[in-house]
Amino acid sequence: MECPIHLRNLAASPSLNFNPSFSPVHHHLQIQDLTVSYNRVPALHHINLDIACGHCVALLGPNGAGKTTFFKAVVGLLKPESGSVSFHGHEAGRKIGAAAYLPQRENVDWDFPLTVRGLVETGCYLRLGIWRKFSAEEHRNVDAALAAMHLEDLADRQISALSGGQQQRAFLARSLAQNAHVFLLDEPFAGLDKKSQESLGETLKQIARNGNLIIASHHDLRNVPDFFDRVIFLNGELVAQGDTASTFTGENIAKTFSTPAFSGTRREN
Repeated sequence: MECPIHLRNLAASPSLNFNPSFSPVHHHLQIQDLTVSYNRVPALHHINLDIACGHCVALLGPNGAGKTTFFKAVVGLLKPESGSVSFHGHEAGRKIGAAAYLPQRENVDWDFPLTVRGLVETGCYLRLGIWRKFSAEEHRNVDAALAAMHLEDLADRQISALSGGQQQRAFLARSLAQNAHVFLLDEPFAGLDKKSQESLGETLKQIARNGNLIIASHHDLRNVPDFFDRVIFLNGELVAQGDTASTFTGENIAKTFSTPAFSGTRREN
């Protein structure tokens, strides 16, 4: 059984009113004793997490805390020095398409000549491979993903012509077409105005309510309770994690942001 973002249903429900009866308790992202190093210097040190799908999780920590490193390790872009990452009993890096990584907008080449539809189609290629031909079903999946993110009217627009909020929705549509179950977002709210932040926040919560897992790095501590139901405090090591109501405390904030990064050296976020 997989986490159920079914694109056939999305096409009929572009407002993202997903199936509320699904229970995600059987689907977990499990991280055991994860250590990732650069040139033998630890960026992440012995991280242990077990996160059920169905949640919208804030990944919180100062610059250099290892947040981007964490995302890249989960999707298999970085090889751990030790430990493992698995989703639903499979090694995450080898379960193609299980996790989608959305990088910071500033790290995307928005001038690349690609339409919104073209970007969303690349999500299908992650599942199909570049040599398999698109089927009619794949085209329907792309159409459904565009509809789910309210991008039908922008499908033929160049990605460089989108607003910040539209760019984030385009990458979410790509992840839906990928049929990803875990969404890893690197500072998705950065640079968005308040209205766009609120719209994106509601979209992410709707995706999580459908039984998928959202983990987003976030720097504005003021609105964490508005967008996230769980939090992870990270600073090289795991400081704290749990539901927002009990874990997002002044004590944990101080521990995370007032403590030097684990290795004592400047690292990737």
